[in-house]
Amino acid sequence: MKFKGAIFDLDGTLIDSMAVWENIGEEFLKSKGKIPPKNLSDTLKTMSFQESSKYFIDEFNLDLSVDEIIYEFNRMVEDKYRYEIGLKEGVVYYLRKLKSKNIKMCIVTATDKALSEIVLTRLKVLDFFEFILTSGETGIPKDNPEIYLQASEILGYSPNEIIVYEDALHCIKAAKEANFYVIGVEDESAREDRKEIKKISDGYIGSFEEINFK
Repeated sequence: MKFKGAIFDLDGTLIDSMAVWENIGEEFLKSKGKIPPKNLSDTLKTMSFQESSKYFIDEFNLDLSVDEIIYEFNRMVEDKYRYEIGLKEGVVYYLRKLKSKNIKMCIVTATDKALSEIVLTRLKVLDFFEFILTSGETGIPKDNPEIYLQASEILGYSPNEIIVYEDALHCIKAAKEANFYVIGVEDESAREDRKEIKKISDGYIGSFEEINFK
């Protein structure tokens, strides 16, 4: 393998968690006595938590801060991360193989860092990664190439020495724009984008079990 580093997305790539977030916007608005618009999922699809929180405040006249809304989002899903969400197929085997080849790994995610650490610790894979970089701490959404460039800088390698694993189209586009080699990872949440993901990614896998090592 010619790569020295690997950047992994978390939700939908390493862990099978996207269903947890699928209706969270609707549930949140209903809890505030608001009627969710029919196209809410499409509206929120590429937003960071900061952006979606601001959207809720502006569009639904909520008397809450961005941080308060993010806190509520995290509280709504915490038990799922703490007790239920599992790894996708072949993840542990693949991470062990990368580690055996001295490839430095990290995670770039929109999910709260504490939630990320909770689920990865329970699943006994946290120690594979050098660090977790989140949109919340950087202020950079995952459709912005800069967050991947920041991760590469911390890893200590240039983009052409790093392989990125992502399931979402907008994230794959951002990583490609930053000149990374990108593997698209199949997830049911991205089924409508599958054709375009396969077109723009450098490779595409249904699971990590499909990747062969020499």
